[in-house]
Amino acid sequence: MAEMTRSAKGLTHIDAEGRPGMVDVSAKAVTARVAIAGCRVRFPAAVAAQLRADGLRSAKGGIVDTAIIAGTMAVKRTHELIPFCHPLPIDGIRIAIDWHGERELAIECAVRTVHRTGVEMEALTGATIAALTVYDMCKALSHAIVIGPARLLGKRGGRRDVGRGTAPGAR
Repeated sequence: MAEMTRSAKGLTHIDAEGRPGMVDVSAKAVTARVAIAGCRVRFPAAVAAQLRADGLRSAKGGIVDTAIIAGTMAVKRTHELIPFCHPLPIDGIRIAIDWHGERELAIECAVRTVHRTGVEMEALTGATIAALTVYDMCKALSHAIVIGPARLLGKRGGRRDVGRGTAPGAR
């Protein structure tokens, strides 16, 4: 079996023969790791005004609470959704959702683990699934709701740190 190595372009999930595969992390150090991802949901002005007036509740129930539950469930199942993600012990998840300006909800998902590989994909999955849940709960009001961008806001632990690195209140 071909050893997993970095390809010429730096991709870690491609072996020497160009075939995809899960990265072997057995030689990596176990460290505390945290990743924070964000995603935005932008509403048409009338929809945002209605959601504000209704306290972010729809006919389906509490939008924020439902999105937090969906994002949390998604974090814990990321390895089932993305083929080469390792199943990880998740030590903490915190999803925060609040208005950013008049028409946009900002979603942040912070994930913690102590392991050999990071939780960036888990944080991104949690943030985007929370955003999709907001869309699902509000689509009866408009299909002009826009999701994105979704992006990594920061990570700590492992080989290099990027962006923001704390996850206040991670559960």
